[in-house]
Amino acid sequence: MVLGAAESPVLSFDVGGTDIKAGLVDAHGTVLGMRRVPTPLDPARPGEAVLDRLAELKAELASEFPEAPAKAAGIIVPGIVDSVAGVGIYSANLGWRNFPFTAEAEKRLGIPVAFDHDVRSAAAVEHSFGGSKEFNDVVVMVVGTGIAAAVFSGGKAVTAGGFAGELGHAQVPDPDATGSTILEAVGSAGAIAKRYHRASGNPVNGARGVLLRANAGDVVAARVWADAVDALAFTICQCVNIIGTEAVVIGGGLAEAGDELLEPLRKRVDAILDFQRRPHLIRAQLGQDAGLLGAALNARALLGGTP
Repeated sequence: MVLGAAESPVLSFDVGGTDIKAGLVDAHGTVLGMRRVPTPLDPARPGEAVLDRLAELKAELASEFPEAPAKAAGIIVPGIVDSVAGVGIYSANLGWRNFPFTAEAEKRLGIPVAFDHDVRSAAAVEHSFGGSKEFNDVVVMVVGTGIAAAVFSGGKAVTAGGFAGELGHAQVPDPDATGSTILEAVGSAGAIAKRYHRASGNPVNGARGVLLRANAGDVVAARVWADAVDALAFTICQCVNIIGTEAVVIGGGLAEAGDELLEPLRKRVDAILDFQRRPHLIRAQLGQDAGLLGAALNARALLGGTP
């Protein structure tokens, strides 16, 4: 049986700072031949090294599934991404600047390539199929080691040439000094663990460890957790004031705290806001494969289909 382009699988690549997730995604959204491999780090040719590895993964998947050749590929990466121009403008962790991803990927893969930002692509899937699908004005925040976000206004993604959604670098009040700092330095899972260790001298197993200690009566842990909630609430309220956000989806590692994060966050947001509407705060629903599915959605758009 020969599949038409719209029914054919697409290649999906989610490139992260530590590893690459890859697979074929069929027309029903099923991930086939899932692979997770280390992201190659080559300071001299960072973009080329990643694409060389993607070409190897394409060959592996083609060998495993010879009956279903991919007709397009989706590649998503972190950093500042101009998806229209097909350029990775900047990645602090992986090292490229102004790298022409789409053009170079199509040379290596030999099929059309959709190139986009990792969080924006994962957020598009979350927004389309997750808990925020009924809303038009949405911010999807991924809160892990750092913080990244995607913004939807009037049902459309706001990209601004790749510079929209950098909420991790938004200014918030600094709980340790007069003045301000960035949200990522207070509200991220990584910052919670670091600030607790710095304040108490006690090592801790991530943000979850801080929460457990706070629940057990540790005053320092409780303060660090409350500072994170305050910083996140401050930024959410800024979004409400500036773009009228109706719903905020919280994903990433910190979202695993569930209502232990969302309930105090809702209370703090409600206390800060005045006449403005209160945004719905929703835990992300689609988990670790949202990026792969987002890349597949981008690729399938080239073929005129959905994942």
